[in-house]
Amino acid sequence: MNQPDPRQLLLNIVRILDELHIPYLITGGMAVFLWGRPRFTADIDIIVELEKNQTDNLYNAVRALGAAGYLDRDAMSEAIKKGGEFNFIDGDTGMKVDFWLAKQTPFDRSRFERRIPLPILGTTVFFTSPEDLIIIKLLWYNESHSSRHLEDIESILAISEKRLDLRYIREQTKELGIHNLFKKITQTQ
Repeated sequence: MNQPDPRQLLLNIVRILDELHIPYLITGGMAVFLWGRPRFTADIDIIVELEKNQTDNLYNAVRALGAAGYLDRDAMSEAIKKGGEFNFIDGDTGMKVDFWLAKQTPFDRSRFERRIPLPILGTTVFFTSPEDLIIIKLLWYNESHSSRHLEDIESILAISEKRLDLRYIREQTKELGIHNLFKKITQTQ
């Protein structure tokens, strides 16, 4: 197994998504790396606006990245039918790419409108905004109670606070029913 280079795997996936005209945004640990304190992450989390008719092309293009990689066509089909996620495990590096299907909610539409293009090794990559990353981490914490999400939120607030649109975060957290959690976290800062 080669030394994992998450940037190269990310760029390979982004090029596929761009070629297939599949809108995406990077979230999770890679986005925390940009907007908060860097931390180890063993996967790449990507939100995709994937249409049913794009599934075969995406499957074939991702599988072409390496014969040793693992991608379950049935899991892709199930994710398209029911929503949710499917993943690809890169055979060369062992890294996992989680593809999360965008939900047709006002919040997800807003996330895609607000995504931020950043250059990585000469390629434009779309990342979730720090505000939307805080909001999604609040939602994930509300479901899982994992301290990792709170740590990520605190690091984003500490590193990016001066450039955050706090009004947007307050509006969205009120709309999503997690405003009290946001207030509680920001009061301890």
